[in-house]
Amino acid sequence: PVYLTAKIIYWFSTNHKVIIIYLCSNRKTISSLATMSGKGKGGRGEKKSTTSSAKAGLQFPVGRIGRYLRQGKYASRMGAGAPVYLAAVLEYLCAEILELAGNAARDNKKSRIVPRHITLAVKNDEELNKLLGGVTIASGGVLPNIHAVLLPKKSATK
Repeated sequence: PVYLTAKIIYWFSTNHKVIIIYLCSNRKTISSLATMSGKGKGGRGEKKSTTSSAKAGLQFPVGRIGRYLRQGKYASRMGAGAPVYLAAVLEYLCAEILELAGNAARDNKKSRIVPRHITLAVKNDEELNKLLGGVTIASGGVLPNIHAVLLPKKSATK
C-alpha cells in the first residue's frame, strides 16, 4: 500500500536500521521498518554469521567439538578439519543407531524409542555390536535367546 498522506511522527536508529512510525490520515498508526545501512549501501544490511556446522552441512556442533578437543589436550596442535570430521562421524553413528532403533520400535508397535529398542538395534547389527561390544545400556535387557538343548524334544511319532 502507498501512504501518500503519511506524516512522520517519530524515527530512531538502531544498528544501522531506521525505524519510522507513520501516522496515516485514513488508518491507525502504522509502523514501518526501513532497512538502510549507515553508509547507504542499498539496504544490504549486516552479514548474518554462519556456524561451522551449517557450512559443513551437519547437525552436530562443530565448534563445541573443536572446543572439547582443544580443552582435552589430546594434541598440542589441531587442524581446522578435525572437529568437522569428528562431528560428521558422530552424526553418522547417531543416525545409524537411531534408524535401527526406530525400526525396532516400529516392530514392537511403539512410537517412542526406549533403551530396549537401542539394545535390540545394536545387538542385531554385526558392525555396531562389534563397536559397542563392551557397552552396557541401562534398562536395555538382553536379546531373546533360548539354547537349543533347553527346547523340548520333537517326538517322531505320527
